[in-house]
Amino acid sequence: MEILLQPWPWYVAGPLIAMVMFLLLFFGRSFGVSGNLRTMCSMAGAGKLANFFDFDWKSQIWNIVFVIGAVIGGFIAANYMTSSEAINLNPNTVTAMKELGLANPGTSYLPAEIFGPEALGSVKGWLLLLGGGFLVGFGTRYAGGCTSGHAISGLSNLQVPSLIAVVGFFIGGLVMTHLLLPYIL
Repeated sequence: MEILLQPWPWYVAGPLIAMVMFLLLFFGRSFGVSGNLRTMCSMAGAGKLANFFDFDWKSQIWNIVFVIGAVIGGFIAANYMTSSEAINLNPNTVTAMKELGLANPGTSYLPAEIFGPEALGSVKGWLLLLGGGFLVGFGTRYAGGCTSGHAISGLSNLQVPSLIAVVGFFIGGLVMTHLLLPYIL
């Protein structure tokens, strides 16, 4: 069972991702997760209210099945395939996280100060969730896709807009981590 608790090495995960991308390209599909919200809204009848949601959602059922599989796979991995050992973090990272107010960095994958029940039950927690959700939603619509769609599907198709979007995602992540996160926590 111990082997299941280790991350897959790059030489296994990388070719599997490449194989999935090849199959998607072969069948004329593109990978992305953010478009599923549009599909779900269309399924619920939002096409009657806005033209953006008026499309053949049945052609996108395969992508919703993919997302459902990702959620189920994530649940299985988190609950049955995750080691209970502490995360091996660089001591400098631990120090920096403690300076941001995280009490026990490295003891779990998700810090309780941000993702725990007390944080999610607070006004600040809800504002962070709503604000972050709005920014992610706006960003994916503005960029024409999400990080997975641009970074995996767009780059493998050699699309210049995806390259620009991925560079923007990384710049945004760096700005968030180094300039904004210390004020949020």
